[in-house]
Amino acid sequence: MINDEINKKIETLSELELSDEEKEHLKEDMHNIIEFVDKLKELDTLEVEPMLDIFQRTNVFREDIVQNNANLEDTLKNAPKVIDEKFVVPKTIQ
Repeated sequence: MINDEINKKIETLSELELSDEEKEHLKEDMHNIIEFVDKLKELDTLEVEPMLDIFQRTNVFREDIVQNNANLEDTLKNAPKVIDEKFVVPKTIQ
């Protein structure tokens, strides 16, 4: 059973601040999910072949064809900032 301690941990890990009503709703939802998973465990799936996709699609990839359709000027004209014919982006790693 999902108790308040587990609920608090979920709230903390998800960085959410839940109202008392939302906490109770979360507890009920988590309980229902666990019950459903337990029910699924009862199924005999020994002879069921695994699948990746319920639609059983085949490979939809196409062959890559190298094309040089854009010139440098057209490519850079919409960039917010360009230095030495290169895109300037905010630093993401310190």
